[in-house]
Amino acid sequence: MAEKNIHVLGMTEVQRHELETVTGAERFAFHNVLDYERLVETAEIDFEELLADARKELDAFDGTVDAIIAHWDFPVSVMVPILAAERGLPAPSLESVLKCEHKYWSRLEQRASIPECVPGFAAFDPFDDDALSTIDLEFPFWVKPVKAHSSNLGFKIEDEAGFHEAIAEVREHIEEIGDAFDAALSLVDLPPEMQRWGGNTCLAEQFVQGTQAAPEGTSFRGTVRIHGVLDMHKDADGTSFDRLDYPASSVPESVQQRMIEATERYIQHVGFDNGCFNSEFMWDEEQDKLWMIEVNTRISQSHSDLFAKVDGASNHEVAIDIALGQEPRMPHRKGDFAVAAQCMVFHDGDAVVTRVPSEEDIAALAERHPGTVLTLQLQEGDRLSELAGQDSYRYVVAKFYLGAENHEELGRLHAQIARELPFEFSTANS
Repeated sequence: MAEKNIHVLGMTEVQRHELETVTGAERFAFHNVLDYERLVETAEIDFEELLADARKELDAFDGTVDAIIAHWDFPVSVMVPILAAERGLPAPSLESVLKCEHKYWSRLEQRASIPECVPGFAAFDPFDDDALSTIDLEFPFWVKPVKAHSSNLGFKIEDEAGFHEAIAEVREHIEEIGDAFDAALSLVDLPPEMQRWGGNTCLAEQFVQGTQAAPEGTSFRGTVRIHGVLDMHKDADGTSFDRLDYPASSVPESVQQRMIEATERYIQHVGFDNGCFNSEFMWDEEQDKLWMIEVNTRISQSHSDLFAKVDGASNHEVAIDIALGQEPRMPHRKGDFAVAAQCMVFHDGDAVVTRVPSEEDIAALAERHPGTVLTLQLQEGDRLSELAGQDSYRYVVAKFYLGAENHEELGRLHAQIARELPFEFSTANS
């Protein structure tokens, strides 16, 4: 079969390696479009400039553009449907992607399709000095921009003073992504209820608690398929995700099925088709209440190695299939491990990095624990508070992926390896 040219926005070497392990990889040539640093590791985004530069790269490519793939959050997740539509390639519609990406618009669409899963919410203008009076939610509640990196600018609000403190920080940074998101929103016709809530809007949401899990799947020519459900474990403080486990075991099969059914209703309601997604839910076991947190319009990078370890192929398989207009397929439980996890390594408080694990350290880790892959999120000399895309309250310094025979072993290995990794920090002048 003739070689197909697959174009990946912001492709990293880790992704290239994962892509080259998919079934039939010898038939594909993978090409990077724009730099990862410009698309992902940046605090400010010029959406129109990035789109124009991506078009130039694709136009200048000496060969066919057979597929365009998104693996990252905004702006990549929104650029791909635009670029694909211009070339007649399979991708979700821009409007369906924006309905998922804009946190307030997404809540409106969820309320219309899966109202039983939607917490209380309210949109507000962070530059309105009287904004708090417009929010009909009891403390505590969450405040977050309608579009942000990770949990950046997300705050748990305990009282009025906490609200004003959070909003001061939001005002300082929200336009870094909000203005670019406005540029994307300008490309679709917004419904009347969305007219005043642009990219620099904030969302207040009811504080909900429970066990989190994430179904991941595809929608292809109207058919929604789920290829896995993952556990999202929080740390002891309940503030940050410290581990993703696959397959999920923290919620019963019946609850997983309810998550899947709600996801399918929502995906079909917003018209999201010919694309990959993952949804996040919280299950309040005491009330047997299911809350949808959000829907992401792509496969998750965090899940790729986990699917490979357990099922024998990464989720890049389905991303490539759909981008080429083919029915998505994934093997099931054909991997080397019964369970797998992505584990976070955190550092609390600002500091300068004075030592990171060396290549020898990383090789030794893989030798002690076969199949373990460590990825560093920083380098020596970095100041933690200046890293892009980090949470407001703590810093991820590394992630590692490992496989095991059961979930208990995953937990033990996570704690052991995190302790052993030779990171060093200086808090002087921080």
